[in-house]
Amino acid sequence: MKPFTYERAASPAAAAAALASRPGARLIAGGTNLLDLMKLQIETPTHLIDINRLGLDRIEDTPTGGLKIGALVRNTDLASDARVRKSYGVLSRALLAGASGQLRNKATTAGNLLQRTRCPYFYDTTKPCNKRQPGTGCSAIGGFDRNLAIVGTSDQCIATHPSDMAVGMRVLDATVDTMRADGTSRTIPIADFHRLPGATPQIETALAPGEMILSVTLPAPVGGRHIYRKVRDRASYAFALISIAAIVQPDGRGKFAFGGLAHKPWRVEAAEKESTPQAVVDATLTGARLSEHNGFKPLLLQRTLTSVLQEARA
Repeated sequence: MKPFTYERAASPAAAAAALASRPGARLIAGGTNLLDLMKLQIETPTHLIDINRLGLDRIEDTPTGGLKIGALVRNTDLASDARVRKSYGVLSRALLAGASGQLRNKATTAGNLLQRTRCPYFYDTTKPCNKRQPGTGCSAIGGFDRNLAIVGTSDQCIATHPSDMAVGMRVLDATVDTMRADGTSRTIPIADFHRLPGATPQIETALAPGEMILSVTLPAPVGGRHIYRKVRDRASYAFALISIAAIVQPDGRGKFAFGGLAHKPWRVEAAEKESTPQAVVDATLTGARLSEHNGFKPLLLQRTLTSVLQEARA
C-alpha cells in the first residue's frame, strides 16, 4: 500500500490550485479507472483531491442550441437524458456500449475522457512500457497486439484509447471546457484534446499541469441518423476491436469517427467525402501499420462501415 493524503475540494478553483501545488496529486470522482491503477501501483498519487461536491453534475442547454455537460455527470445519467437521446443519439448509444451498468453509474464525463489505455502491457508491471515508465521501451511492438492501434502510432507506443463516449463526442465535434491553476479558462476542441503518442506517450491529453475539466459542450444538433456500432470479442464488458460513431444524412452524406484504431478517437474529415465504404476506409487508414495479429482490422472496418450505412439508409 502506497500512502497518500486526501482532501475534499471546496470549489473548482481550489481543486485546480491544489492539483498544481501538490506534486503527485490527482483528482478523484468516480474512481472507476484510477482506483484500479492504484491497486496495481501503476498510478501512485501522493495526494487525492475529491471533486464530487463541486456541483459539476448538471446538463444544461446552451444559448446556441447545444448542451453543456458537467464534468461530474455520470455516464448513466448522460445516456438516459431525454435531450441526449433525442438529439445526440450516437452519444447515448456509445455510452451504453461501454463497461457495465454498475460502472456507468459511477463513471463521470471527465473521467471517461481521461481514462487510460487498456493495453495489456501497460497493465503488466513486469513488462517495459513507455507510457508507464518513459524510456523503458514498448513491449506491445512485436508482441500480441490484436486490440492495439494501427494508425497514429509511433516507435514508442501503439496503445489505443479505450473510451466509447469519446468516439461519440468526436463525431459530434464537442469541445472540452477547462480551468487552469491560475483560475483562467479555455476551450479545447475534442479533436485536439487527446494526443498521439509520438516520442512522449506518457502525455495523453492537451491538459496543462494543474488544469482540470469543468464541462463538455455539444454544438447544436445536426439531425440525421445516429448509429454507434462496436465490434468486440465478447457481447458485453469488452473494449472495441473497432467501433464506429456515424451520423448519416438522408442524402447519404456521413460523418464518421472510429475507435479501436488509434491512441485517440480517429476521424479523418477528408475521408467523409468519399463515395464508397472501401474508399472511406482507405482514406481513413492512410499510413496504417499492421501486424500479423491486427491485420484483420481494415477488412473488419470496411464490412462494419458497410453494415452501418445499410442500416442508416434502410
